[in-house]
Formats: sequence, C-alpha cells, structure tokens
Amino acid sequence: MKDELDKLVASGKIQSRHVDPILKLVQAGFCQHKSWGFGRITALDGVLGRLNIDFASKPGHSLDLIFAADSLKPIGRDHILVRKHLDLDGLKREAALHHLDVVRIVLRSMNGRATVDQIQAILSDVVTEDWKKWWEVARGEMKRDGHFTVPLKKTEPVLYEEKEITLGDRLLADVRAAKGLKARIGVAADVLKSIDDLRDHGVVPEVVNLLAAEVQSHAQTMPSLALEGIFMRDDLRQAGGLTPPESQINARDILVPLSQESPPERLIERLVAFLEELPAVKHRRALESLRDAVPDWGALLVLVINRVSAKLAGECARILMVESRGQLLKDTLARLISQHGASSELLLWLGKERDDHFADILGPEVFRAMITAMERDAFNEKKTARLHDFILADQQLLPDLIEAADVEIVKDLVRSLQLSPVFDDMSKRSLLGRIVKVYPQIQSMITGDASKDDKTFIVSWTSLERRKAEYDHLVNKDIPANVKDIAIAKSYGDLRENHEFKAAKEMQKVLHRRKQELELQLARARGTDFANVRTDIVVPGTRVTFTDLGSGKQETLSIFGAWDGDPDRNILSYLTPLAQSLLNKGVGADAEMGAGDTQRRLRIDAIAAADTALVTPPSGT
Repeated sequence: MKDELDKLVASGKIQSRHVDPILKLVQAGFCQHKSWGFGRITALDGVLGRLNIDFASKPGHSLDLIFAADSLKPIGRDHILVRKHLDLDGLKREAALHHLDVVRIVLRSMNGRATVDQIQAILSDVVTEDWKKWWEVARGEMKRDGHFTVPLKKTEPVLYEEKEITLGDRLLADVRAAKGLKARIGVAADVLKSIDDLRDHGVVPEVVNLLAAEVQSHAQTMPSLALEGIFMRDDLRQAGGLTPPESQINARDILVPLSQESPPERLIERLVAFLEELPAVKHRRALESLRDAVPDWGALLVLVINRVSAKLAGECARILMVESRGQLLKDTLARLISQHGASSELLLWLGKERDDHFADILGPEVFRAMITAMERDAFNEKKTARLHDFILADQQLLPDLIEAADVEIVKDLVRSLQLSPVFDDMSKRSLLGRIVKVYPQIQSMITGDASKDDKTFIVSWTSLERRKAEYDHLVNKDIPANVKDIAIAKSYGDLRENHEFKAAKEMQKVLHRRKQELELQLARARGTDFANVRTDIVVPGTRVTFTDLGSGKQETLSIFGAWDGDPDRNILSYLTPLAQSLLNKGVGADAEMGAGDTQRRLRIDAIAAADTALVTPPSGT
C-alpha cells in the first residue's frame, strides 16, 4: 500500500505529507468526519486518486485523497462507533451485563472525557430502555473503580485514566476540590458509603476535620446546613472509629439559640425556614435533636406544624405521639380545624394518615376545613393543588369523614361544597355522589326534588328575628362597607402587591358566602312560639328529665328550635344528636345515643311543657 502511495506522490497526485494520514485511514478501515459523521472506508482508487467511503448519509461517497487526508480522522475497531457498526446487538448484550466496560469504551473513544449528555447521546441506540436506571448503576460502578472520576455536576465531564487511582485518593481529591459545605457533605456521603474500604486511608480523618471547620463558620449564617454538616461529621467519625475532641460544636449549639428567638412570630418563621431547608431525610433526626436539646420542644412543634409541608407535619406528629405528647397534638389539631385555620398541607397529612388515634377529630368539620384551606390558598395565589387532587383521588376519604355524622350536619356540608369555587362542576358531582352513597336520603336535596318537610326546620320567633337581623345588617351595612373598602384599596394601585385590596376581596368572599348561607337557612326556617305542645312524648318545646343508665346520673333539659341551643342553660336544639335520640318517645321509654364505645343508654323519667321564656326575651328588650 505504501508503494502505491509513493507512486501517487511521484506522479504529483498527492504530496509526501499525505502519505502517512492516508495509510492510517486505509489500515484503520473506518473514519470520522466532523459533518458527515462515521464512515467505513471501502476502497482506494490509485488511478483516479480517490478514497471510497460509506457514510450513513452518503453511502458510496468518493473523496479526493488530499481532501480525505486533511479532513478525515481514522478510528480503530475498538472505537464505540465501529463497535456499534460491526455488532450492535452484541454491544447491547454487553451493556446489559457490563455497564462499566461499555462506558470505558465510550470514554476511550472520546479521549478520556465526556459529559453525561454526550455519553447518553452516543449510547442512545445501545441502551434503549430506562437510561436513568442504567446510568445510576454505571455511575455507582465508576465511583468504585479507580480509573474513573465522576463529577458532582452533570455538566462537567466524566474522566477516564488508564492508570488506576485508589478510591481513597480519588475521594480525598474530590473533597479538597469541593467548594462549600454543601458540596463537601455530598463527597462525605460517598466516603461514608465506602467506609469499609477506607479504614486504613487518611481520607476519613481529613474529611471529618474539613467538615468540622466548615460547620463552625456556617453555624450563624446557615444553621440548617451547619446541622446537616454536624450529622455527617458525627456519622463519619463514628463509622471510622475516631475519638471526638473534648470541645466541638454540636446540634444543641445550633438548636438552643434558634429556640430562643423572639417575638413568637419571629421564632415560628425562623424554625419553619430552618426545618424546611433541611433535606427531607434529615427531618426526623433534626426533630429528635430538637427534643434532646430544648425542654419545651413539644410546644415549639405544635407552633410550626401548621406552617410546614405535609411530610414534615407527619414527622412532627410522629415524634409528638412517640414521646407521649399525643394529647397536645390532638388539642392543636382540634382547635385549628374548628377555627378553620388548618393549612392545606396539615390537612393533607391528616387526610392521608386517618389514624385511629385521631378518630374523634376526623369528621365532617375536617372536610369543611379542607374547603376553607383550599379557598385560602387560591386567594393567596398559592400554586398548589395537592390537597384538591388528594380529595378527588381518595374515594374513601369523604365517606370516612361523614359516616357517623348527623344528617343535618351532612346537609350543611353539602351546601358548603355546592357553594365552594375550589371544585369544578364535574368534581362536585363526583364528591356529592360519594356522599349520597353514605346518606341516600339527601339525594333529593341535591337534585332539588325534596319535599317541603325535608326543606324546613323549626325555630323560635326570637332566633328567627335574630337571624333576619344578621342578614339585614350583612346586606345593608357589611357588604356596602366592603364595597367601599375595595374601592379605596384599588386606589392604592399595583394590585399584585396590594395587601389591603387582597384582604378586602377575601372579606368579600366571606360576606357573600355568609349571605348565601343565611338566605338558604331563612328560606327553610319556620317560626313557632312552642305554645300548647303535647307532653305525652318528647317534642320541640318540652322539658324532659332522663337518667343515664350507664352512670345513673339524672339530667333535665329543655328542647327548642334549631337555633336555640344554649348548653350552659340546659337548652338543646332539637337537631342535636341527644335531642334526636329522645324525640317522639314517652315516659319510661329507653333511648340510645352514639355508637360503639361512646354509646349511651337513656331512660325518660318525665316530660313537661318547657318554659318558653327561656327563648323569649323579656318585654321591652
């Protein structure tokens, strides 16, 4: 072949400098062009002075020998492109079994360095399924092999050296090159994973010392990162069998000053930010450290539980229950739910948990609190639909919450759902369908086919007048005043940052929702003076004396209209569960209220007409 090329030089078809490049191309049999890519050399035509090559986009292409010598790069049979061309199926099998060998072929073909994206591109027809999983396995093997250097950043190249570097030396170089505590914690995690192979190497003590120094400088400015560094330092020191120094910064030094922030709102904000900045896998350990460092840790957790993510709220709840603070947690949840102040993330955790420990909390009011939380998120423009999507996806959530509820409470829940803007019509129909499965009797209420008796309820004239007065004040005073507030707030400009405008608009929603509720209630209410009531059975307007057969305790209660309840004066609405269990029963009859462990058995001892003055204000007031 060289003699033939020398003849071409003598004839003037090529120059002597072209001989060696052309000879290498022909001997290699394969080449690469910067534009046309991979090609297979098929023949050299000495008569015409041309090289015949099969490119993927130009099969049978013929190039002038001088142009070929200057523009083509010869590649050997061990090059990844040649391997793919000659035996793609064999390379696929090798990739499935020997990840590291295939990556080695790629890097050797690319001068020992290539980014992850470059490697993925060149192996796109070799690793055709689940690249991410394949690369994770290959990455783990490279980290354990002394020939490869795997960067922390995806954009930096993976390096391959023919000379092997020990794992300890490589990790030591990585931790020295890492910039900042976060990066060093990442490298330290790799050291911890390989601790059994590094016990006789100096990398472990050096990493521990570097972390200790970094933690000290971050304790004030980045306490959450400093705590993460403390955890990693201590884990490495323990795994490496190193003795801790007598004096060192620890978790207590981070957490105690944090717990002493004031005023309380500042404390809550700092603690929430601190916990949320930690990786989720460190939350449990951080909370346990808080427990060990701060005596009143439980009070702190119930302050922050309504401000954090659902996952972190779950971790807060777990440690409170494990450490016998379950009642504190239940009291906090009950208060937040009853006041409709629970966040959507806290309610998301509670809805997913639905533990028996919270059985006395999980009721219809939880769902009403969920609706309020989602409306609040929408008003505050929080871009989250996690609770919304969970409610729709969990087919059993709503039935679980209402299964033991009074039907009137469920009807009120249905009205709240129908009035809420957080669900579209299709979603509302789905949720209402779930309610009907548990309470078929409210089907007519939803479809609008209810009879007059189903729609109405009894109230005293006094309570009816109070409710009408509330409605009149709402329509004639509160709503017009709110319209003025909105107009004034608009005048301040820049509605995106106008907190007065947002607050006024939120109040507008509250007022109009209350207006709709009052209109529905007033349309159903039927006033009465409870005069001339029958006393052979318990009815609204009677005073009933009964004995709790379980405790032997006797009680006397007056039963009046739906809006007359006043437990402090022993007055019950006839719609309450206790009154419902007594209605239409005579003296000597037994009644049952509740179910399971909370069931009460009652015996009616006496029935008389109630004193209507209890629900009628004195003349002149």
